[in-house]
Amino acid sequence: QVHLVESGGRLVQAGGSLRLSCAASGRTFTMYNVAWLRQAPGKEREFVAFINWSGDTTYYADSVKGRFTISRDNAKDTVYLQMNSLKPEDTAVYYCAADTPPFKVRVGALEGYPYWGQGTQVTVSS
Repeated sequence: QVHLVESGGRLVQAGGSLRLSCAASGRTFTMYNVAWLRQAPGKEREFVAFINWSGDTTYYADSVKGRFTISRDNAKDTVYLQMNSLKPEDTAVYYCAADTPPFKVRVGALEGYPYWGQGTQVTVSS
């Protein structure tokens, strides 16, 4: 069992930057694939970014490609989402979710992850 906790969300002006963290506890995070997803009020959940267990494979939604960077520090059991050039449309609750071997959740999936965090609010003002 692993417990995920997101942090780093806050109010920021358009064009600004934030770094979100997803910290794991309970079991080592090293062998888990991790995704960031987000959900804005009144909208469906959206895939944002993915990083595999070793950190050498990443994927991004087209809407954030070139602006967001996902990374991980397995020694700290933490995955990060660096968000630059933020736009008002990036406003949402951001969730991290983890998948375990044998990694049944496909990249880009919106559900099926065995572990989820509670979310952190990101608000981008225009």
